[in-house]
Amino acid sequence: MASHTVQGLVDEIGHLAGGLSPEPPAALDAGVSELSAAVARLRRVARAARDLAEDDDEYGAPSDAAELPWTEADFAALTETHRRALLVHCYRMTGSYDDAEDLVRESVLRAWRARDTFPGRAGTVTWLYRIATHVCLEFLRRTPRRPHGHEPLPGVRHGAGEPPARITWLQPYPDDEVPGPAPAAGPYASLELPLLVALQHLPPRQRAALVLRDVLGLSAGDTAEALGLTPGSVDDALERARPALRERLPVRSAHRTGEGTHDDGGDGSGRERAVLLRYMAAGEAADVAAAGRLLAADVTLTMPPEPSWFTGRDAVLAHLRTRLDPLGPAFPGHRRHLPVRANGQPAAGVYVRRPGTNVHRAQLLDVLRVEDDRIVEITSFEPHLFPAFGLPPRL
Repeated sequence: MASHTVQGLVDEIGHLAGGLSPEPPAALDAGVSELSAAVARLRRVARAARDLAEDDDEYGAPSDAAELPWTEADFAALTETHRRALLVHCYRMTGSYDDAEDLVRESVLRAWRARDTFPGRAGTVTWLYRIATHVCLEFLRRTPRRPHGHEPLPGVRHGAGEPPARITWLQPYPDDEVPGPAPAAGPYASLELPLLVALQHLPPRQRAALVLRDVLGLSAGDTAEALGLTPGSVDDALERARPALRERLPVRSAHRTGEGTHDDGGDGSGRERAVLLRYMAAGEAADVAAAGRLLAADVTLTMPPEPSWFTGRDAVLAHLRTRLDPLGPAFPGHRRHLPVRANGQPAAGVYVRRPGTNVHRAQLLDVLRVEDDRIVEITSFEPHLFPAFGLPPRL
């Protein structure tokens, strides 16, 4: 149940709270989780309304603001219903969950300042996408980023494969924060990491044109208006962006574009989860041989934003052995895992109990890419985004 007004949210919270019952415990837990999510939405709306009021104090309201049917709270509640869609859009544009959150907040402020141009509810989404796209492009102009290859590190056996692309700002995205696919979702609607990496190689305007047209399914006219270009210029940008993107995609990911990011319970997702559970079990048992049986011959391991990288089963296993062998000098501690999904891929929150302690603390978020029941890519991220995945800081 979703509400488009503050009063609707308050009523929803009251309904959910009134429906709680201590028995059975599973129903109580589910009810409290739903209630917590509703309270979190109301908290975001309240904070956004406060920010909008402060923005008016600083910048002033439009001259005809008194004639507009919006209060700060009403506008915050309206934009909250589109928050996830905007967050995914800004994430595609930047590859960073942290940056996307900041850019969504800025986009809502920009929309509030331009509320006198609001096209009506039927055009809300396109209007917000246009504003968010401008905000992202401005950000990318201020903070230009260019992917480059990983460099060899002294004394490290990286393996014989080609160094993978290094994108220091790349972060994972929790599947639970992904809205349902848009009705007009195009062929690149996936959030899988290979596609996110490929997008980061495109110049910002080409990236924006491709996302607006081939992901969100906006019309040529709406895309041109959003980018301040002519429809012909948009077509030119797409003619360059599409082949450049395909060249960067691994073969399997190129075939999978357009499938979406949700785990639909089909055979593919079930087999991926089976591989994930075996990967977790191998890590908790410190069983390097079992881990090796899960890896493809050409597996790669990267650790954004760190410069470490490994290609090929032997090099990846050599690295894993230093992390899993209790007798090794670099052994960080015993592992436990919690399964999640990130970017439409199986993932695991990794916790480590250091020698002499009895608490497992957040260490890594490992996102796996699985092909033919083998792991072909491991991307290990730092744990600061655990809260976004609903993962606790320690076990």
